[in-house]
Amino acid sequence: MNELEKPDLKNGVPLTSIPDGGKLLGVVDGEDVLLVRRGTEFFAVGAHCTHYHGPLADGLVVDDEVRCPWHHACFSLRTGEALRAPALDAIQCWHIQQAGDNVFVREKVAPAGPKRVSTMTHPSSVIIIGGGAAGLAAADMLRREGYGNPLMMISADSAPPCDRPNLSKDFLAGTAPDEWIPLRPPEWYSERNINLILNTRVTSLETKQKKIRTNDGKIYDYGALLLATGADPIELPLEGATPSQILYLRSFADSKAIVTKAESAKQVVVVGASFIGLEVAASLRTRGVAVHVVAPEQVPMEKILGSKAGAFIRSLHESHGVVFHLGETVRRVDEETVTLSGGQTIEADFVVLGVGVRPSIALAEQAGLTMDRGIAVNEYLETDAPDVFAAGDAARWPDPHSGQRIRVEHWVVAERQGQTAAKNMLGKRERFEAPPFFWSQHYDVPINYVGYAENWDTIQIDGDIENRDCAIRYRRGGRTLAVATVFRDVESLTAEAEMERLISSNRGSAGAD
Repeated sequence: MNELEKPDLKNGVPLTSIPDGGKLLGVVDGEDVLLVRRGTEFFAVGAHCTHYHGPLADGLVVDDEVRCPWHHACFSLRTGEALRAPALDAIQCWHIQQAGDNVFVREKVAPAGPKRVSTMTHPSSVIIIGGGAAGLAAADMLRREGYGNPLMMISADSAPPCDRPNLSKDFLAGTAPDEWIPLRPPEWYSERNINLILNTRVTSLETKQKKIRTNDGKIYDYGALLLATGADPIELPLEGATPSQILYLRSFADSKAIVTKAESAKQVVVVGASFIGLEVAASLRTRGVAVHVVAPEQVPMEKILGSKAGAFIRSLHESHGVVFHLGETVRRVDEETVTLSGGQTIEADFVVLGVGVRPSIALAEQAGLTMDRGIAVNEYLETDAPDVFAAGDAARWPDPHSGQRIRVEHWVVAERQGQTAAKNMLGKRERFEAPPFFWSQHYDVPINYVGYAENWDTIQIDGDIENRDCAIRYRRGGRTLAVATVFRDVESLTAEAEMERLISSNRGSAGAD
């Protein structure tokens, strides 16, 4: 919709022009404003998501919330608050006036001040170990909820918390500048009195004494602790390879190192046909670098998306010039060549390894916490040590939708778990029940995936994968466990909302019993 087609909401629009649950995109003093109707109530909010500026007019209204079609951020229509990641900042709200048969959007609502809460029962201090998605989201939520006691984040990384999904996507492709990558500017931490300590590892955790020790010998006490230690790339010992030839992608520094090498590279080998490996391949192709992908499986990502979707992803990459060597592994890396298990050699300026990650759980193991192929937590993200929580890639939790204890490595899940853990540190007792969600970008094709399907007995495809318009449902025992979509954003949001409804309904039934 161009500017001339958007109504000026200050001049009013007929009540009948917006059905119940409907949305209308307009303008107020030159700003895009979304007008939403819920029964007899109307709400006027900012029209763009504060995460990646997604168009909320194309999203979904669920009760008193509006959800972004791109990456499922969720905002309150009443307050504008960012209720769930990946958006962390609120959207603007405007005052509404109904007069006769028309509704008018008036002046902006003043932003809400910090919450006023009693700190009597709050932890004396909070330490967050980890500088990734879960840690940053937890720190943000603690301050938003009015927590005023000392708050410290300790990260082994050299850079502040960054937009990690961008590292394999737009930043690596060269379409996002450096300044887009930090999640928050330096002054954000100082303004909120968050003590961010970088280049530091926590070497020991004493849960009974509520103390941690860092690699520089310092000891810190905590009232509550969040383990947001994330995951580390799996390293493969490749015969003949020197450290300068093999690159991984996890941190901002890793992505910048790949960019630097790519500037003079002609051809690169990517080992691994996972999401991260193929996103790296797509970004390097965008830079004009020739890419060969080596992986042991016969179909990329078949275990996650099924054979038809995997075949589509392969053909998509091949149409952009990527060469696949499937059913192969790397036997040896020499100065300018990579030798495969089948004997073929490929010229390569460098190699990127993207064969998965392992949860970073050494600290939790040393502390004697219960492990379950990750750090075991309950529905409130509590470990079995008092006042110690875990969130993100390292945590395994009871997922109410799949009925399994699961651990996933999704950015949005990590952020949402960080937010929930923060609330529970403050005594909220909020279950983590959000269905897992992730997105992946391959050239101009986005893939959204909601739910969790480790295995399935049927796959239902609605639409046409090849024409890039489909929804894929992964079902077991008659239940839809997960839904992947290509260019069907609202359908992805609707699937997420339906999973939430089922979780709530099942919990209510269990409570009634």
